[in-house]
Amino acid sequence: MREPEDTQEGEGAMGTVADGVVERLQGWGVQRVFGYAGDGIDPVLGALRRAQDDIELVTARHEEMAAFMAVGHAKYTGEVGVCLATQGPGAVHLLTGLYDAKLDGKPVVAIVGHVASTALGSGYQQEVELPTLFKDVCAEYVQVVTAPEQLRLVLDNAFRTAVATRSPTCVILPHDVQQADLPTLEQEHGVVVTSPVVAEPRVLPRDEDLDRAAAVLDAGQRVTLLVGQGARGAVEEVRQVAEVLGAGVTTSLLGKPVLDEALPYHAGVMGHLGTTASVDVMEGCDTLLIVGSNDPWTEYYPKPGQARAVQVDIAARNLGTKYPVEVPLAGDAAETLRALLPRLRQRDRPWRAEVERAVERWREVARQRCAPGSDRVNPQSVVAALSQRLPANAQVAVDVGSVVYWYARFLRLPAGVPAHLSSTLASMGCGMPYGLAAKLARPDRPVVVLAGDGAMQMNGLSELITVARRWRDWDDPRFVVLVLDNGDLAEVSWEQREMEGEPRFPTSQEVPTFPYDGYARLLGLEAYRVEADADGDEIDEVWRTALAADRPVVIHAVVDPDTPLLPPRAAQQKVDQMLDALREEGNTRAVQLVQDQRRQEA
Repeated sequence: MREPEDTQEGEGAMGTVADGVVERLQGWGVQRVFGYAGDGIDPVLGALRRAQDDIELVTARHEEMAAFMAVGHAKYTGEVGVCLATQGPGAVHLLTGLYDAKLDGKPVVAIVGHVASTALGSGYQQEVELPTLFKDVCAEYVQVVTAPEQLRLVLDNAFRTAVATRSPTCVILPHDVQQADLPTLEQEHGVVVTSPVVAEPRVLPRDEDLDRAAAVLDAGQRVTLLVGQGARGAVEEVRQVAEVLGAGVTTSLLGKPVLDEALPYHAGVMGHLGTTASVDVMEGCDTLLIVGSNDPWTEYYPKPGQARAVQVDIAARNLGTKYPVEVPLAGDAAETLRALLPRLRQRDRPWRAEVERAVERWREVARQRCAPGSDRVNPQSVVAALSQRLPANAQVAVDVGSVVYWYARFLRLPAGVPAHLSSTLASMGCGMPYGLAAKLARPDRPVVVLAGDGAMQMNGLSELITVARRWRDWDDPRFVVLVLDNGDLAEVSWEQREMEGEPRFPTSQEVPTFPYDGYARLLGLEAYRVEADADGDEIDEVWRTALAADRPVVIHAVVDPDTPLLPPRAAQQKVDQMLDALREEGNTRAVQLVQDQRRQEA
């Protein structure tokens, strides 16, 4: 997080409360605010206009997208994301993005307008009980500013709380309070003078807990590491621990970018959309070390009693919440693993060879699945082809849907390339605003957005307008959007078949035909279309050309809707349900593809 500026309370006392909002945001090091205009925040918008040389307002096409942009900013930069919305419907629209921040543990401050305080409780136009509206999503801190003297302390507390709790917070500003003069504050009864500063502590476990953890890990013969997003700053430490213990490694979806997946003992992503190797290393281990992960796919953890477990997490409340843990270690991942390493004994463990065989088996399965289709474009092969072309300084944004399966399994990220998505909330529509946030934070780096047709029609198309409006200001104009167009809400269709034994319900899942490539050209962007006759060389050439373009590009890939979203090593009962549903649909081709994938896993 950027260091906040050192400002004194008695300075900058000119202007209105709205000016004070902008001044305090600058004090916290905020460079851009993501929002959408409305009369409930007119005074703040005026203050942003007056300060536009120092702080940028990024206007999204919808408040939900502004909130997603703020979350994306927090994820790609490590700073606090800030979003701004008017009262009533504007405030309501922020909720999805703020829940994304809450569930993935990212610091965001929402600044929300409100009706004049003199009208509160009257049933005034657009009057919504905002503290109640936000009390769950911003549970750690939500506050109405009722007097000008309160502004700075509320904003300071909102920022400090967002950082300390890794969660969204909310500041509510009645319209008349925004318009009021901002006073100079002195220390007196009933007035709280604060400053825009925060510090993160050094968090380390006790020595005796580290000794206990080392004893458990040393005793293990078949150790597996589960690595999550909390290990982002501990790449080398994770690698060293895995080497010393002869361990296999698997990751949560959010932890995918942490460690180089080319490592021979890296089994890939765990869970429903993970790899067969991840299932194998979890099912075969006798000891589990969880580092910075609170992954909810509990059915993919070792069975209770199978493995002794050690967990490292900076948030003590996450310890032991997803698996029975013998030794909990509350601490920063990098520092904790550095303290643990000298306590571990390096010795040969035959388990490592088993892990590497499982990884190689998965890579062969992946090669078979990513082979180009004979008469329809294979979506897996389109995403896998990006692995050879993705620039080393790229930033990747992933929307929610079947594309997440292909990203999790088949996209190999260069070391250090960040990739983010709405993981725990799993909200469609995050890809484009995430990509924009990444690009605005680092306009000198290329961005790739991976999205399905459902997500693009939900709200991605509107934010493509934002891309078209802004790209000429970017140092590096490359912003590539892959749209996998299968005419179906594919993840829903396959989940219905697998979980419910229900055939696809076209009325609920068909995605209307839309010319994504033509729409991009209409906006002045470049576009390429990949269709049924495309082979591997053509797909590779499209990626090469798109990533060398002098402007943003949309790749419209018309792909096979029958490509199965089969969980790794799925239970036979689930597979039988899926096959029965497909047979009821009369979809013999998908039946054959499911059976082929099962044979590949055998």
